[in-house]
Amino acid sequence: MTGTLPQHTLRDGSTLPALGFGTYPLRGQAGARAVASAIEVGYRLIDSAVNYDNEGAVGAAVRAAQVPRSELLVTSKLPGRHQRKADAIRCVEESVLRTGLDYLDLYLIHWPNPGRGLYVEAWEALLECRERGLVRTVGVSNFLPAHLEALVAATGEMPMVNQVELHPFFPQDAQLAYHEAHGVLTEAWSPLARAKDLGTYPALASAARTHGVDEAQVVLRWHLQRGVLPLPKTAGRERQAANLDLAGFTLTDDEVAAITALGRADGRLFDADPASHEEF
Repeated sequence: MTGTLPQHTLRDGSTLPALGFGTYPLRGQAGARAVASAIEVGYRLIDSAVNYDNEGAVGAAVRAAQVPRSELLVTSKLPGRHQRKADAIRCVEESVLRTGLDYLDLYLIHWPNPGRGLYVEAWEALLECRERGLVRTVGVSNFLPAHLEALVAATGEMPMVNQVELHPFFPQDAQLAYHEAHGVLTEAWSPLARAKDLGTYPALASAARTHGVDEAQVVLRWHLQRGVLPLPKTAGRERQAANLDLAGFTLTDDEVAAITALGRADGRLFDADPASHEEF
């Protein structure tokens, strides 16, 4: 297939590609090679986190890439243990140092950890880091609408991005609608639901046959057509290329609806409801 995928323009005028490369749990030299391969096949957004323990591997791949730094977008995430403002600022500084880069393009609060009540303080820290030039754009991950509204109430600023669990078995219709109404880009972690038995679902298998692609490509195209930026992860170069090769086909409205209908109340991959989940 050929063609060009659209980009997302954020409220601050910055742009992100249609999909990015997830890096958990790619670590060490093997992780750096996998990220380097992803960059070589065309990925430009690389998603990392302090808790992935791979910022060094990601940074090494980015520094060695035969692609200008200005064309590569590197994300990291603040862990729950560093949500106090001073700790959060130091954590961002350390992320920049670990990657060996001059700045990071996108930095997110990894989880709200609402039981601690520190996520607003952490958000204030990210805004300060942005002003200092340590990061270009700031956002959050796994935040519910109530958490997002608390950030706006305290600082007047809504995050640019919210990265959440989103896949055909947990399509997040209400969360996605809230994001669209408030100018927040939705990123999807585990966008393929860890690719378990995708071919056993008739809605996916039928669409794959119709368009001459595989079920993973169908799911990623479903994300794109819903306005979501998926972050698939794989170390294999062939699969990396296939996940990026989505411009040559379009799902029908009926196909999108049938895939969305796979959603279920217990669709989360593990028990991590942001209303109560704590991750440090």
